[in-house]
Amino acid sequence: MPAPTDAQCGTLQIGIFADNLKLPLRDGLRTAVELGVPSFQMYTSTNEMAGGEFTPEQMTAADRAAFRRYYEGLGLQLSATCGDFGHGFVDPVVNESLIPKTFAQIDLAVDLGASIITTHIGVVPAERNAEWQTLRGALNRIGAYAEQKGVVLATETGPESGPVLRALLDALDTSAIRVNFDPANLTMAGFDLDEALEALLPFIVHTHAKDGVRDPEAWSRGRWQEVPLGEGDVPWERYITRLREAGYTGAFTIEREVGADPVADMQKAIDFLRTL
Repeated sequence: MPAPTDAQCGTLQIGIFADNLKLPLRDGLRTAVELGVPSFQMYTSTNEMAGGEFTPEQMTAADRAAFRRYYEGLGLQLSATCGDFGHGFVDPVVNESLIPKTFAQIDLAVDLGASIITTHIGVVPAERNAEWQTLRGALNRIGAYAEQKGVVLATETGPESGPVLRALLDALDTSAIRVNFDPANLTMAGFDLDEALEALLPFIVHTHAKDGVRDPEAWSRGRWQEVPLGEGDVPWERYITRLREAGYTGAFTIEREVGADPVADMQKAIDFLRTL
């Protein structure tokens, strides 16, 4: 059964992070069709939600072509892959292996039909210290490779304020490093969401639809308070209006990393977004 068109889903391109359904990925994509969304995001690196079947190391050229035919046959679009290794690019020693792995993520995204790879680049220092310079150098190398392949690497917001991230992006020699804007991460971390949005609007190519509650004490202990979409502190109507005014037409990909019933949470989130 083909997925509905964007017009049938309303004015937003609503998608889901398929791995968050906690199902085998192909089952998750069939569930996405049942939920009536036109797009999805998927992990292409290994973590607690993705076992490694869809990594560059595991997917042959034939596997990549077959998977692309599979999701396109369902009528779905791949809004972005997620190639996240949890380290960031702030350590020059780690970067020697991490940058080639990221090149492989870029190649995989191209083969799978995605033009965006999301990741975490590490905490951006507020000062232009040695760590900042290491990060800048790594992103310039990755961006140069991504430009050759016609894709972008989108860093996820949250570890630092919007202006701090913007200062780094402005200092790069490449236009292939962009932003995956996650308003819940910024909210839960205690950053000014409106300030971050104004700073990063020109760089946003993808956004996560996730919600959370600002709890400084929990955040200081390395924990966060994610809640179902529409029940947290993210001002969704204002956020979406601002993105629309700026001309954003990309995906609003629902990310739900906690919760006992992910399918029900996804359905609730879709219903909420369709009211906006």
